[in-house]
Amino acid sequence: MNNNALPLGFLQAGCSAVVRECQGGKSLRQRLIELGLVHGTRVRVVKNDRGGPLIISVGEGRLAIGRGMALKIMVEEAS
Repeated sequence: MNNNALPLGFLQAGCSAVVRECQGGKSLRQRLIELGLVHGTRVRVVKNDRGGPLIISVGEGRLAIGRGMALKIMVEEAS
């Protein structure tokens, strides 16, 4: 894993990042592929209240990601 990677759930609202890795099992990885969250995808955190789901934007759309899932998606902050 990249040393600069951290869980998506740790990012503040307004931060942008690039997906680097998924630490979950096969079913989680498949679900993320279905949502378009694959290696290299750029995302932006719209809402992260440190409790409940995160709301992220991917391209033109928005997704609500459960906290447990967000903690298994490793990202690298984008400048």
